[in-house]
Amino acid sequence: MIKFNNLSQEMPFLLFKEKYNEALFANQKSIEALSISSYNKEMKEVDSRYVNLKFIKNDEFIFFSNYDSTKASAFNSHNQIAALLFWPSINVQIRMKAKIKKTTNEYNQKYFFDRSEKKNALAISSNQSKPIVSYSQVKENYNKSLKNDDLKKCPEFWGGYSFTPYYFEFWEGHESRLNKREVFKKNDDSWKYLFLQP
Repeated sequence: MIKFNNLSQEMPFLLFKEKYNEALFANQKSIEALSISSYNKEMKEVDSRYVNLKFIKNDEFIFFSNYDSTKASAFNSHNQIAALLFWPSINVQIRMKAKIKKTTNEYNQKYFFDRSEKKNALAISSNQSKPIVSYSQVKENYNKSLKNDDLKKCPEFWGGYSFTPYYFEFWEGHESRLNKREVFKKNDDSWKYLFLQP
């Protein structure tokens, strides 16, 4: 589930909510699964991964991660991203482009405090994306954190990322292949609305 808070009343955000509600009604699984693509200037590599989209606050899309992770290095190197949601229950994909930034320490602390201790133990114990000897070591580190760490205090190396899209494409698939592609592009303070050919 994605939590909406004071959603922007601009058209692309309202259409996003409309499609989300349709997918939710259609019992879409993993509805919060969001693919984020980034570019690392230092490595000269493009990479993608799924994250859990937790909140849409006004016009900001928010998820959480380890700030020392591979994706964090890419965001630090090049702060422009592409994001993609696909809801097969309604055959809709939503493409977005945006600049990404960290959420505030205060925001991170509040969110972390309200999470389950088991989730927090994993966040604290994992040096995300770093090599480790074995999976049993992952479990050992987790259990050690569960017993010994302050599981209500958010570590500095963990927190949220937010992005405000400047580009949306709403793609609706049809059996006839006459797919519908609606685009919103932000120009200064207004949105340009257009259709793309299938």
